[in-house]
Amino acid sequence: MSVRRVRYLVFLKDILILSVTSFGGPQAFLAMLLERMVKSRAYISEEELWELNALCNMLPGPSSTQLVSAIGFRVGGPNLAYLALLVWILPATLIMTSAALLIDFLQENTPGALNFARFIQPMAIGFIIFAAQKTISKMVKSTEAMILMLISAFVAFFYSSPYIFPIMLVLGGLSTSIKYKSQPKSEEDKTFSVKWANFYLWGGVLILAAVAGAITKWQPLLLFENFYRNGSLIFGGGQVLVPYLYTEFVDFKHFLSSEEFLTGYAISQGVPGPTFAISSYIGALSMREFGTFGFFMGGLVAAAGIFLPGIFLIFFVIRFWDQLKLYRPVRAALEGVNAVSCGMLIAAAYLLFEPLEANGINILFILATYVLLQFSKISSPIIILGGVVLGILANYFLA
Repeated sequence: MSVRRVRYLVFLKDILILSVTSFGGPQAFLAMLLERMVKSRAYISEEELWELNALCNMLPGPSSTQLVSAIGFRVGGPNLAYLALLVWILPATLIMTSAALLIDFLQENTPGALNFARFIQPMAIGFIIFAAQKTISKMVKSTEAMILMLISAFVAFFYSSPYIFPIMLVLGGLSTSIKYKSQPKSEEDKTFSVKWANFYLWGGVLILAAVAGAITKWQPLLLFENFYRNGSLIFGGGQVLVPYLYTEFVDFKHFLSSEEFLTGYAISQGVPGPTFAISSYIGALSMREFGTFGFFMGGLVAAAGIFLPGIFLIFFVIRFWDQLKLYRPVRAALEGVNAVSCGMLIAAAYLLFEPLEANGINILFILATYVLLQFSKISSPIIILGGVVLGILANYFLA
């Protein structure tokens, strides 16, 4: 076996280890990448890691997954990158699909089965509030961005159609791109060249899935298009994905109940790997009428739909990013896109709280979850496990 092949296998093993041990959100994940990919293995330099991380955060899609694939691309080209993608997403995808199967089984066979989740549902809102606070502190830096964030939150409150989100993102980017003169000047590359293959692939799959789904009305195709479209529009990570999915699959299409959605979101906070894996849970429940096969098909179709567009886009942009980032309008537009994403996070916290009963217990668990995340070092899985245990005890003693 060649040295190169051994190196690739070791790289994939490292990705697998990360996929089953990366608890604690993006910050913990980046620390693990720095330790394993840079310091231990020297696949890339630390400077390259931070540059790739910044690039992935500027693109729509799952940033942690894009980062893993971008590193794979630098190490061994597109084939290794796609293998790394598969190894990275498969454990979380299978866990969340199995969770959907279990939740549905309990609801069908045990009345009141979701009582064990009575506390983790409000806790899920605490996670979203914490994520919103962290995201806003990083992304909203000006008065204009703050106003744009509030406007987008207001619109998302009252217009719950999933089609309003991409319009707001485009308008947000355009509204701040006109301020490009405030960006520091840099020497723009006059020999700018673009290889369009992956962009055409991204757009072609989007159009083909939409047309084929509209013609055939086949549920897996429709699901793939739904998740592919969402994966093409999400800026800001997994927490920003929540309002999109809640609006489309709970409010708009009624594939899940609010209770099921909140339970799945809370479970996803205790699962290692990519946070976008909640899509597999939603996809699985969206195809529950087709039995066990439908659950796993729905979970895998949703995973393919949500992860592929971000990968096509990172492969497209990574080849000319060093040239593109020199253009001031591009950098200026990101301020508006990020502000709109933050507004959607604020709306998500409200939309998810609305179906819950507004009682003292729910409010207490929302606040307690936020306080634990903000001021303690207790990990997310332990917090979720504590909520499950309390729910089981309450169900046993208070039933």
